[in-house]
Amino acid sequence: MNMITEPAPDTTSSAGTGDHPATDRCPATTVSPIGRSGRRARQFVLRTPGGALSLRVRARALLVGTALLLAAAAIAVVNLSSGDFPIPVGDVLRSLIGQGDPGTDFIVHELRLPRALVALLVGAALGASGAVFQGLTRNPLGSPDFVGMTVGAATGALVVILLLDGSGLQVAVGAIVGCVLTSIAIYLLAFQRGTQAFRLILMGVGVSALLEALNSYLIVKGRLDEALAAQVWLIGSLGGRGWTEVTIVAITLAALLPAVVHYGRHLNMLALGDDTATLHGVRVERSRAVLALASVGLAAGATAAAGPIAFVALAAPQLAARLTRSPGPGILPAAAMGAALLAGSDWAAQRVLPDNDIPVGVVTAAIGGLYLTWLLAREWRRGR
Repeated sequence: MNMITEPAPDTTSSAGTGDHPATDRCPATTVSPIGRSGRRARQFVLRTPGGALSLRVRARALLVGTALLLAAAAIAVVNLSSGDFPIPVGDVLRSLIGQGDPGTDFIVHELRLPRALVALLVGAALGASGAVFQGLTRNPLGSPDFVGMTVGAATGALVVILLLDGSGLQVAVGAIVGCVLTSIAIYLLAFQRGTQAFRLILMGVGVSALLEALNSYLIVKGRLDEALAAQVWLIGSLGGRGWTEVTIVAITLAALLPAVVHYGRHLNMLALGDDTATLHGVRVERSRAVLALASVGLAAGATAAAGPIAFVALAAPQLAARLTRSPGPGILPAAAMGAALLAGSDWAAQRVLPDNDIPVGVVTAAIGGLYLTWLLAREWRRGR
């Protein structure tokens, strides 16, 4: 599709890369386009001939998002080339385009590629989900990890593993059902003439604590072999993941990410308050419900494929926002950051300890703990 570009007017605003169509019926005139640095963000509009479709893009967000995607892809290629049977990067690339020898094709396509793809897709889903949750709750701690979504998914998976003796795809289905039911329960408990961010977070923390207690009870009552398998699943791991998990998370992203990006342009308006958003034509409850459900679905799909991997959904949106210097959550940059973070963590999980492949959830928890400590210390110094 041929595109033409033109400078975007300074009176409009956006909060991400390509997730704010310029054809919005209510231009965001009340949100400043000035970034975190205090400088005006450079924007331009991609418009089809005739103006049937147009897209406003921040130049810096586009560059950062592209760089993050390239970094994630490069890390994935390194993961494909390294292991017990090292393969030169050139041979890996030739195998990926269908010109490799049979031995290389078997190692790359059958043994390593599914795990690398699961890392990229799960990271992207968690990054996008975290960006939406933090935008809806207007809180840097408002990620699926902290409001109980992944804990609910873990409960659903444990019920299948320990009580129903299921495995594989059944565990994934149990995780999705558990995550969705948990989110519905939190929403209903927090609903009182509408929903408020602080009520969602508090209800999420309370429900998460209850479900963690239930998870511990289920593990204690399970048989030893089942309890060990359940505990490994609870840590979050990419080991042994195959094309079934790739399909689960790929379908989740393909189905929900477009809706998240489309409704994501309302996040800045919702951040100004329900009354202001309504005055600018935003259907507050519908937008909030669609974003919340889609975000829950992304977190559920990611957890079903790899287990409850911690801190990626928390850190990816904030790191991406710092790089893009955007005043709001950029969903696509956050997804790219999540993919790069989880791919890099997976490399560390396989290579940090010699002859030991540790669950990737251990690496993300260690890195996330340091990040959370820095974040809380920074907020404390600011007096929040």
